[in-house]
Amino acid sequence: MNGLEVTVLLGITVLTGAILAPKLRVAVPLLLVVAGLALGFIPEVREIELPPETVLLLFLPVLLFWESMTTSLRSIIRDFRGIVLMSTALVVASAFAVAGVAYALGLPWNAALILGAAVAPTDATAVAALGRMLPRRNFMNLKAESLTNDGTALVIYGVAVGVAAGGQYTPLDVTGLVVLSYVGGAAAGVVVAGLAYLVMRRVRNTLNLNIALLLVPFTAFLLAELVHASGVLAVVVAGLIVAYITPRISTAASRRQAAWTWPLGSFLLNGSLFVLIGFEVQAVAHEIPGREIGWLVVVTLASWLVLLVARFVFQTTSVMIIRMLDRRPSQRLRRTTYRARIVSAVAGFRGAVSLAIALSVPLTTTAGDPMPGRDEIIFVTAGIILLTLLVQGPILPAVVRWARLPEDMAMQRELELAERAITGAALTAMKDLAHDHGVSEETRDRLTRDYYDYLERNNERVQAREQAEVDRRIVDLDSMIGATDAEAEAAATATAVLDPPAPLPSPRERDEEYSRLRIALLDRKREVLYRLRREGAVDDAVVTQIQTRLDVEELRITGIEVLD
Repeated sequence: MNGLEVTVLLGITVLTGAILAPKLRVAVPLLLVVAGLALGFIPEVREIELPPETVLLLFLPVLLFWESMTTSLRSIIRDFRGIVLMSTALVVASAFAVAGVAYALGLPWNAALILGAAVAPTDATAVAALGRMLPRRNFMNLKAESLTNDGTALVIYGVAVGVAAGGQYTPLDVTGLVVLSYVGGAAAGVVVAGLAYLVMRRVRNTLNLNIALLLVPFTAFLLAELVHASGVLAVVVAGLIVAYITPRISTAASRRQAAWTWPLGSFLLNGSLFVLIGFEVQAVAHEIPGREIGWLVVVTLASWLVLLVARFVFQTTSVMIIRMLDRRPSQRLRRTTYRARIVSAVAGFRGAVSLAIALSVPLTTTAGDPMPGRDEIIFVTAGIILLTLLVQGPILPAVVRWARLPEDMAMQRELELAERAITGAALTAMKDLAHDHGVSEETRDRLTRDYYDYLERNNERVQAREQAEVDRRIVDLDSMIGATDAEAEAAATATAVLDPPAPLPSPRERDEEYSRLRIALLDRKREVLYRLRREGAVDDAVVTQIQTRLDVEELRITGIEVLD
């Protein structure tokens, strides 16, 4: 099949899956994987090759950048210790556990270690697609782990392939590779994010802003690869930084355009990737001799079970050690139950990165001999991906219900608090802003009434839940915002009294005044919102949700920018 035929086939499959999944009450990724498996029975489809460079250089930068853009930086900082342990020590433990089982079942040790490196990291795109029923904190921790653990897995993979190809590594060499992978990847992400800031703050055109934004993940990945660091980590770091600084260097129109286009592109790439996984499984299964299929199925099942057990045991052991070493009250609040750890084990999905690592295994050693176990590595990796998607994915909702995890209402409370805080700040600044922008009292009073109505509606929703706690926190937020400058109010009042009454503005002038004042109030709301985020009072997700509403309101007033 040529490229155009493959593109059309993937597009039709993704569209069909997106339409049928809600009707069948099945997650879209699961349906797309099954569709890929079914289409793989067609001989022409099995001939479609998925080069590892396609996954690493085309799919992953876009998918990981968008996932990191929508990840809470505050959540990562709050649970940084646990995320680091899960993305480093757990990956190493999982890789060697799988390697030990595969070696015991007959796979050569070097091939077994490569297999362990391939299936050790969880996949951020699969977690994002299938793990959203988790409480928000659990979901964000799992997502952050999935975004950062690829660097460790790729180092293990590089060492295992080097040894299999005839190379030798000392413990110092391995340590250097790990440091280079993480430090170099993080540094590349910081550098590219800094360059993006310098470029984007000088650009105001919506299209140009988003072209610059699109270049960020690919540039970060390329720069990290040039210094032999983790391109995946570079993309993630760049995405987290750009997400934090974007409000200061973008416009409402550019943010809305990005919010419309990036999810669409991410969905299409992600859906195509799940279909291609199904294709690849069929292609590999037909390449393996029939007498080995049964043995490889046993290796696949055993490796999959080891991954589940290793994840649960590692988390349990880590919790026990941390409890002994850290007895602070804040640490006690972070302790998880065994049910929560079982949920985390089931939610550890594998996906694109694992497949890309397996496909990247060289065909030959440095001596020119065939790489031992290459086809077996690809078969078992693809099988484990299928098991995590088609078994763990469907049972995860039932496991979450069984675990009876506490409902996470923190985001809802912070959303209500932020809404009340920014609306209160806007009301406080209304008189000064109206004076600065030459807005008449009639227009100012009209908008004041609108804001009071909105504030009252929001207050009614808040009063339905934990009113006492909400009021206490509102007082704290009000103290952050500060009081109105009494002297400025007095001067404005005196000016209004001494000045002769101005003639009433025309309807057109009143409408222009109303729009000017609304834009000024939106700017004041954003200032308060970003200050609340800097002070840690609200989460990044809350900022994004409110910012979206403010941007839509601004575009409603100013009109959508027309692209030339």
